[in-house]
Amino acid sequence: MAVYAAAAAVLAGVETRQGSIKGLVYASRFQNVKQLYALVCETQRYSAVLDAVIASAGLLRAEKKLRPHLAKVLVYELLLGRGFKGGAGRWKPVLDRHQARLKAELARLKVRRGVSRNEDLLDSGCKPGPASQVPRFVRVNTLKTCADDVIDYFKRQGFSYQGRASSLEELRVLKGKSFLLDPLLSELLVFPAQTDLHEHPLYQAGHLILQDKASCLPAMLLAPTPGSHVIDACAAPGNKTSHLAALLKNQGKIFAFDLDAKRLASMATLLARAGVSCCELAEKDFLAVSPSDQQYCQVQYILLDPSCSGSGMLTRQLEEPGAGVPSKERLQALAGFQQRALCHALTFPALQRLVYSTCSLCQEENEDVVRDALQQCQGSFRLAPVLPSWPHRGLSTFQGAEHCLRATPETTVTGGFFVAVFERVEAPSSVLVTEALPLPEPRPSPVPKRKRRRRKDAATPNTLPCT
Repeated sequence: MAVYAAAAAVLAGVETRQGSIKGLVYASRFQNVKQLYALVCETQRYSAVLDAVIASAGLLRAEKKLRPHLAKVLVYELLLGRGFKGGAGRWKPVLDRHQARLKAELARLKVRRGVSRNEDLLDSGCKPGPASQVPRFVRVNTLKTCADDVIDYFKRQGFSYQGRASSLEELRVLKGKSFLLDPLLSELLVFPAQTDLHEHPLYQAGHLILQDKASCLPAMLLAPTPGSHVIDACAAPGNKTSHLAALLKNQGKIFAFDLDAKRLASMATLLARAGVSCCELAEKDFLAVSPSDQQYCQVQYILLDPSCSGSGMLTRQLEEPGAGVPSKERLQALAGFQQRALCHALTFPALQRLVYSTCSLCQEENEDVVRDALQQCQGSFRLAPVLPSWPHRGLSTFQGAEHCLRATPETTVTGGFFVAVFERVEAPSSVLVTEALPLPEPRPSPVPKRKRRRRKDAATPNTLPCT
C-alpha cells in the first residue's frame, strides 16, 4: 500500500503546483524511487482515461472515503498496470467489488473511440503531443559490454535489428520489436517509444543506461581523453557521469558534486551498477569549490548541467498539465545561479574545454547565460563549432550563437535540450614565443675593419686580411 499512497501524494502535490514529479518523488523518502516515479508518470499519462472510467463507474460516489488521487493510482494498477500484488492493503477488497464495472467501462470507452488497445486511447483524444513520438533511447555501457554484443542479445530475444538509421524519420516510425543504431552515437540503440526496459536483465546489470539522446550529447561533446581529470559540477542523478566514465575508460578522475544527499546516494548506486571506478563523489556546492585547490589543478574538462526549469523535459507535460513558460521570477533566479556557476567553472586554471547544458527551452537559461559568460571571461574562451549537421541551432541573439545546439521532439526526435561547448582561446604564436623564450642577450657591435693602405709596390694578397 505504501507505493500507492506515496504516488497519490505526489499526484496531489503536482496538481497544487508544489513541485515537479521528479522533485516530489525524491522528496517523498520512498525507498524505491524508480518504481514510484514510473507509477506516477504512467498514472498521469492515462489521467484523462482514468477520470472517464472512474466517473462512469461511479467509484467515488460509492466509496466516499476513497480520495480521488488514490483512486486514480489504484484503478491504473488494476486496469492498465501490473495488477495488485498484495500491496493494496485495505483498498484491495474495495477495488475487487468494483472490478467488473471498471473493466466494463474501460471496454465501453474503447468501443466509443474505435480502438482495441489501451495505448490507442492516448491517440484518440488524449494524445500528449510530439513527446509521445520520441523513441526509447538506450545507451550501451561500454564499461561492461559493447554494442555488437547487446545487439546480438536482443536479436536472440526476438527483436528485429534494422541497422544504423540514416534519417530522423526512421526513428519516428519505429514500431513493434524493431530497433536501430543511432546515426550519430555508435553506442546508442533506438527502440519504439513505448518499449519498457526497466525490468530487462541487461538494464538491471548495468549493461544498459536508459538515457535520452539529447542527454548523451554533453559528455560526447566534452570528449575527455582517457587518463584526464574531469569535473561534473552538478552531477546527480548520474547518467552523464557514467557516460563520462565510459569515455574515460575508467582511466583518470571524475570529481562529481551535488548538494542533495539523497540524490547523491542514488547516484552512487547507479555508478556502482554501471561499473564506474574513477569517480569521486562529494556532497558539496560547486560554487564553494576553489579553482586554486591543488586537487583540481589538472582538471582540463568540466561538464556543467545545472538546475534549470526543465521546460524541455518530455515528462513536463505529464508533471504540469497545461503549464506554460516558467514565471519570470523563477527564470531570473535560475539564470542567476546558472551564470554564476558557469563563470566560476571558467576560472579553473587548467581548463581547456567546458560543456554547458540544460533541459530547458528558455532563452534566459540558455543563450543569455552563454552570452553573458563569454562577455565576462574577456576573450579567454570561445564557443566551439560542433556538429555542423545538427538541424536545430541556438537562437540568433548574439554573434556565434549558431554554434550552440538545441533539441526538441519536433526537430531532433529527442527531449528538449540546449548545449554550448566552450574552448580556451590560445594566445597568438608570437605572444607565446615571447612568453616562453627569454629575450636574447644584446650582441656586441662588430669590430670595424681597419683600413689598410696598399703600397703601390705590394703584391695583391691571396687571402683576406685578418681583422
